[in-house]
Amino acid sequence: MIQNSILESIGKTPLVRLRKVTENIKATVAAKVEYLNPGQSVKDRIAIKMIDDAEEKGLIKPGGTIIEGTSGNTGMGLALVAAVRGYNCIFTTTDKQSKEKVDLLRALGAEVKVCPTNVEPDDPESYYSVAKRLSEEIPNSYYPNQYENLSNTQAHYETTGPEIWEQTDGKITHYACGMGTGGTISGTAKYLKEQNPEIKVIGIDSVGSVYKHYFETGEFSKDEIKPYKTEGIGEDIIPANVDFDLIDEVIQVNDRQAFLMTRDLSKREGLFVGGSCGAAVSGALEYARQTELKSSDLMVIILPDSGTRYISKIYNDEWMRENNYID
Repeated sequence: MIQNSILESIGKTPLVRLRKVTENIKATVAAKVEYLNPGQSVKDRIAIKMIDDAEEKGLIKPGGTIIEGTSGNTGMGLALVAAVRGYNCIFTTTDKQSKEKVDLLRALGAEVKVCPTNVEPDDPESYYSVAKRLSEEIPNSYYPNQYENLSNTQAHYETTGPEIWEQTDGKITHYACGMGTGGTISGTAKYLKEQNPEIKVIGIDSVGSVYKHYFETGEFSKDEIKPYKTEGIGEDIIPANVDFDLIDEVIQVNDRQAFLMTRDLSKREGLFVGGSCGAAVSGALEYARQTELKSSDLMVIILPDSGTRYISKIYNDEWMRENNYID
């Protein structure tokens, strides 16, 4: 079958059993390999959904400009949609994101503005604030705002959840996912729990993020916010797309754990993935060992993106040594 555009190839990614990094775990552990989307990340799913919904509501017109704050992957998905449908793109990102992500966005014709990481979310220089300001200044522009736009959650409710349920023949017992904007974990969890309320949902957070403390106490504490290098998960805000009522446990993973597992997945499983994937697997396996999952259990872990974004960082021995992640 000939597809009408690259956008029709989004979704229907495979589940792959993890065999070598799962020592002493009795359960079946499978990874949903989202880097096999055309934009090499899970964010392709929300990009097309947000633009579809915006077009339907008349929020963006032909020849318009998509403006978004992104850690890179949502921007990549939006850039693909823009290329096919004739929109312009301006993306804001932070200076902690890999050079590869910025170069990829520019290769697709997007304008990229790099903003400081270590500022308050409401600071005029933050990547959130700059994106919002540009959307107000530029005519015929649309600011999807993946953090607050519930089309993000809906995309996963409509696609990722049903795919996992079908691929596991309804036998999934545990679902693990990194917590970034919240759409992937919440939309997928909502669908899965509607099919079987007993399914446990494990959110993976970064040390330095607010999510775990907020989940456990209901309090937003700025004291929890600290610098960390894992890209794409953890936050210093609570986005509208995070539904904590659907989450049963939150596990925090530090940068070193995340990056060593990322390299293990490549070398031992043949899965060439990004740092948030290593974090998700590391946290999920920690949960599996703590709770002593049984042989009858089936855990699915989302692998959000590709290692191609991190050649100069996680897969660079010199960078890893400089940051004391390897000897």
